[in-house]
Amino acid sequence: MKFKQYENGSCDIKFSIKERFLVLRKGKLHLSDEMLKHFGNYLVKVVMDWQLKFNEDVANKQTFEDTKIESK
Repeated sequence: MKFKQYENGSCDIKFSIKERFLVLRKGKLHLSDEMLKHFGNYLVKVVMDWQLKFNEDVANKQTFEDTKIESK
């Protein structure tokens, strides 16, 4: 999987054909302990970059357990 982050702070996570097939076949994405460490590290980097690039309205939004999130 590859992360592509844009200037506005948004990010795409792109999966290879092999990764898509595995998720479709197994119905889950399993990350080994080492892979989870790398994934977590990269996610923290993406979040840090978000905070620098988001416009003020987005940066100040809060998410709660009952928040409805709509994708575009």
